[in-house]
Amino acid sequence: MASRRIAQSSINWAALAERVPPNQKANLAAFKTKSDKYLRSVVANPETAPKIDWAFYKKNVPVAGMVDKFQKAYEALQIPYPPDNVTKLVEAQEKEVQQEIAKFVKESESRIAEHQAQIATLKSLLPFDQMTMEDFRDSFPEQALDPINRPTFWPHTPEEQEPGAPNAEPHH
Repeated sequence: MASRRIAQSSINWAALAERVPPNQKANLAAFKTKSDKYLRSVVANPETAPKIDWAFYKKNVPVAGMVDKFQKAYEALQIPYPPDNVTKLVEAQEKEVQQEIAKFVKESESRIAEHQAQIATLKSLLPFDQMTMEDFRDSFPEQALDPINRPTFWPHTPEEQEPGAPNAEPHH
């Protein structure tokens, strides 16, 4: 049986703590305590069981065959290391998450490009304190007041317009 001895913890607790939200810090500390306790107990015990001096017991135990019977049972004892059924699931989930992350990054980059274009457009406009109503109409035709083609009533909000008016929003 191949031994899987834990020499030291391979968990980067500092990096993990950076990603944990503040309301979960206590749970992380409790988990770290349990993990450290387990690691200490594993390291405290030897990797292999101590060797038994069977000759000493054969000399000192008066019942014939008892030591041989125990020796056979002891040497036949195999404690299997539990199979690793979870690593493949975690790796598959990690690949899935990596794909989602790549997709999110790609979408974010496109959103950033759109926002940069909007910022460039806004920066190219006249400052609002220097803009006239005609400049505003030229820059934002869909938002500007158009009393001839789309007359509205004061205060010119969609809620205040008459139903069926050309500029009124439909009531649902």
